[in-house]
Amino acid sequence: MCLAADQHDVGWAEWDLRPTLNPETGRPHSFLDMPNLAAHIELWSEAPDKLLTQSTYASLLVSLHGTALYQRRKLEDLSPSDAELVKRYLERERSRQDRLRAALLPDEQQLARNQRLIWTWDSLSLALCLPWDPHTATRVPASDGEVDLHMRLTGPDRFELTPWPFTSSEVRVHCEGRRLAGRYETPVELHAALCEAPIEPLAFTLARPV
Repeated sequence: MCLAADQHDVGWAEWDLRPTLNPETGRPHSFLDMPNLAAHIELWSEAPDKLLTQSTYASLLVSLHGTALYQRRKLEDLSPSDAELVKRYLERERSRQDRLRAALLPDEQQLARNQRLIWTWDSLSLALCLPWDPHTATRVPASDGEVDLHMRLTGPDRFELTPWPFTSSEVRVHCEGRRLAGRYETPVELHAALCEAPIEPLAFTLARPV
């Protein structure tokens, strides 16, 4: 479970090293503005395979996370070709999930709960980094059913969660980023700058409501 949570975006690893250039901003495309749906689907299709060498269960959770994301897309809002790409992706992943389930024979109720936890943690991490303020994670698994988890910014990189889900009064989380200055006209320029960009540690504090 921890491995799946930590590595659910493993399919993006190579792309993050050499991202595509957004000509409008002169910066890398983010996952929110990638223009090529086929490339996006390819990255999500590769993720379960990359985890399969470490954990079949983690691979299944990552596949479930990917299909949960794509099930939210409204096919009627897509072009016919993109709608077909999404349909084929969902069919392939469901076949993969059937094979992994047959090998694992998992507790389906626990599996669904764990998939929802992965979804929640992914949602919270995006809310911290983007940031989304305020943000509500819905249908979060709890000890006695499901709750909606509300998060709001209360200070520089400091967020309050309600209801409070941890045993300690504060939790600090960390990651790293690379800072790009200016804009870039070609992918070659972008990739060269990204290789040389300074690494900056990022830290966020989650706090119990006062």
